[in-house]
Amino acid sequence: MSTSVEPTGSPWRQPRAVWAVAFACVIAFMGIGLVDPILKPIADELGASPSQTSLLFTSYMAIMGVAMLITGVVSSRMGAKRTLLAGLALIIVFSALAGASDGIGAIVGFRAGWGLGNALFVATALSTIVMASAGTVGQSVIFFEAALGLGIAVGPIVGGQLGSISWRAPFFGVAVLMTIALVATIWLLPSTPPEGKRTSLADPFRALRYPGLLTVAVTALFYNMGFFTLLAYAPFPLDMSASQVGWIFFGWGLLLAVCSVWTAPWLQRHFGTIPSIAGALLLFTADLAVMALFVDHVEVLVVGIIAAGALLGVNNCLITEAVMGAAPVERPVASAAYSFVRFSGGAVAPWAAGRLGEEINHSAPFWMGAAAVLVGAVVFMAGSRYLRGEQAPVPHSEAEGEALLVGDVD
Repeated sequence: MSTSVEPTGSPWRQPRAVWAVAFACVIAFMGIGLVDPILKPIADELGASPSQTSLLFTSYMAIMGVAMLITGVVSSRMGAKRTLLAGLALIIVFSALAGASDGIGAIVGFRAGWGLGNALFVATALSTIVMASAGTVGQSVIFFEAALGLGIAVGPIVGGQLGSISWRAPFFGVAVLMTIALVATIWLLPSTPPEGKRTSLADPFRALRYPGLLTVAVTALFYNMGFFTLLAYAPFPLDMSASQVGWIFFGWGLLLAVCSVWTAPWLQRHFGTIPSIAGALLLFTADLAVMALFVDHVEVLVVGIIAAGALLGVNNCLITEAVMGAAPVERPVASAAYSFVRFSGGAVAPWAAGRLGEEINHSAPFWMGAAAVLVGAVVFMAGSRYLRGEQAPVPHSEAEGEALLVGDVD
């Protein structure tokens, strides 16, 4: 999918296709926040432990990570629109099935199917927005992160309010909202037949041979361990109602959205991409460490969760943009390779956090998250020499790809 629209000065002046996909992104990312406030109610009502309940995130992220390897293969054969619609349809089916389930095992299984749908949608959505955008890659990423942040911010409110009625209600809510997104995508997004080179399952692995992309992917793996430790385990030491947890994570998501759109570009302009990412990682490490030290103080946890939203917003935006220029390969291939590696951290962390919380104490999961993010920061700073200070162009042919150099930092 391509566009002939000249770059504009604002990330908000976009073609209709970009707005259609962004709207669906908002609804898709609401699915993450919708579930978070009901983790403890699910555990209480179904008699599940924190580690069992956290498998809702583990199965979702594990399948999503593996499925990312096939997104480029599917999209290059079906076209972006059909791939997006297939992903939305799967989310609708499996979220409804999860809401109708009576056991934690069934919900975990249906969340895995949900992850497959989300993989097809999210990876294709990002590359579609980048390719169809009227602006630069950086502006496209800001636009995508704004949709992500808005969805994550609104999701906990909707999930918390619906969860106060029943833990099943948010699952059915996702199905309804995704149906709206499906109709909007069918109506607003033009037909996008397959175009360009067909990718293979081996392409993402080949892309990881580039040190720049590998550095960013491994950084994100450890960073996501901290991210999903916060998301999956924080509701347990908070010990609040679904509605209260929803409002706390609304503040978290709101800061994530604001900092993705405004703070991250400001930091990038004034300090550069690499120092800004490194700083956000180190501050997130400190935030998780403070939460571990004061885990028995609810006020500290609340402030720590909300403050983390600002750091995650900066990091998400800048790392996502860095991925798009970290290797001379097609953007969907780079996205698939990066997502496969990073979601491994998102899959491991929720279950590990739950087990640590059960067998040691509430502090242990946050210490694990802090240590993982610190490792990510070290990996990033050690490999930063392979990244450019500005966006690397994406090749349109193999000859162009071989001519690109990504080994120097400006």
